[in-house]
Amino acid sequence: MLRVRKAAVGWAVALALTAAGLTPASPAAARQQSAPTIDWRPCATDASAECGTLSLPVDWDRPRGERFDLSLARRVADPSTRQGALVFGPGGPGDSGVDRVVNGSSRFSADLRARFDIVSFDPRGTGGSHPVICARDLLARQPQLIADQAQFDAVLANNTLLRADCRARTGALYDHVDSTSAARDLDAVRAALGERQLTFHGSSYGTVLGQRYAELYPDRVRAMVLEASMDHSLGTRAFLDTQAVTAEGAFDEFLAWCARSVDCVLHGRDVRASWAGLHARAERGSLPDPDRAGAALAPFELSRLAHKKLYDTWRWPELAEWIVRLEGAATTSSVRPLADEAVAPYPFAVFCQDWNLPVRDYREYVGHLGRAARLAPDLRYPPALFALVTCLGTPTPVANPQHRLRVHTEVPLLLAATVHDPASGYGWARNVARQLGRHGALLTYDGWGHGSYTSSPCVARAVDAYLIDQAVPARGASCPAVEPEM
Repeated sequence: MLRVRKAAVGWAVALALTAAGLTPASPAAARQQSAPTIDWRPCATDASAECGTLSLPVDWDRPRGERFDLSLARRVADPSTRQGALVFGPGGPGDSGVDRVVNGSSRFSADLRARFDIVSFDPRGTGGSHPVICARDLLARQPQLIADQAQFDAVLANNTLLRADCRARTGALYDHVDSTSAARDLDAVRAALGERQLTFHGSSYGTVLGQRYAELYPDRVRAMVLEASMDHSLGTRAFLDTQAVTAEGAFDEFLAWCARSVDCVLHGRDVRASWAGLHARAERGSLPDPDRAGAALAPFELSRLAHKKLYDTWRWPELAEWIVRLEGAATTSSVRPLADEAVAPYPFAVFCQDWNLPVRDYREYVGHLGRAARLAPDLRYPPALFALVTCLGTPTPVANPQHRLRVHTEVPLLLAATVHDPASGYGWARNVARQLGRHGALLTYDGWGHGSYTSSPCVARAVDAYLIDQAVPARGASCPAVEPEM
């Protein structure tokens, strides 16, 4: 392993970094600046963790304008072994970093927790950080799939109404929930924690945040892990196609496990034929959802739920049992009633400000559907298809559009990638690694699941060594697959 020395950044420079990310005119002015502070208090649901808020600008281009409170949580390290703070970037978009720290900080090793305060937050527009709020009935009008040009036009019109409604209910923050704004929030968190440089671990959608931070603040990166990385350089077609291939590959791995494992209740059967039968029933509207009385499973929902069950190998038996339940469910047809609340949080608004995925008309949309079905004949509908629907008609340019990475950190970013990841494809990580060049290092896990740190002891050791000692894995480093244990 190659050991990289810490960047030699002077304290005068560190003091100059204000929450707004601006550099004062002189070192003297820098010394007069004070970092924002977080008033840490015991969390209401678990007093062993600390919760707090950080006041930040809604619009970083107007740092003295309207503000909002970013919600954070942390678990402090052992003072005798503490090295600093490790900030976790949650996925989603819409996952709660606060909940991760309060209820799931054990995802990190005991060694890391002894050396680093584990800190995370709810990104702006989500959870406890001024969430985007919208009318539930407008959200419910978004179809999972578009059936014809008339519905395509209706989606465009409804999305215009939805954006106006969300903006009216949420306020000015609605237009500033992109990952560039979140990266500036992250730098304010770093300053408030008293960290000269950032030690960061981002997972899934949290890697978009990490990548953007590394672009904006390369000198402030001490170490950065991007686990299950997204490739924020892809256009509409490439984004859909790569996700379709990735999902289908993961389903193939599930089928292979079923064929070799007696722990699979479908062992010895033609699972692919059974699955095709379920899809045919879903297309006819006659496949009931065994988990929701009176509700039918639509084709997209059938694929989406199966895809989610591929995220962890321990859920593979559950997926097999779910298929058996679906096969035996009685035919029914019903509409799922809406919840009573008039409004609902809408964390996916973040995605529509980070991605420009234009579709001209229904003809182009149907072309995407057909290509996805050819690339993924079993799952057929990659989750990204819904992103096209929900973001259709978003005004351009978006705040944080796709682009090839421009990162020049002293310490290479560590990409922890899983060969058979069902959501963040291995091809995405390889492409990000190519964009990073010598400023990135790819660590390959030859196994399964969305992410690898918690499923591979080999990956965990390499990640820990990188975060603790900045020890970068050698080029081509890999970890063997861990056979699913049921």
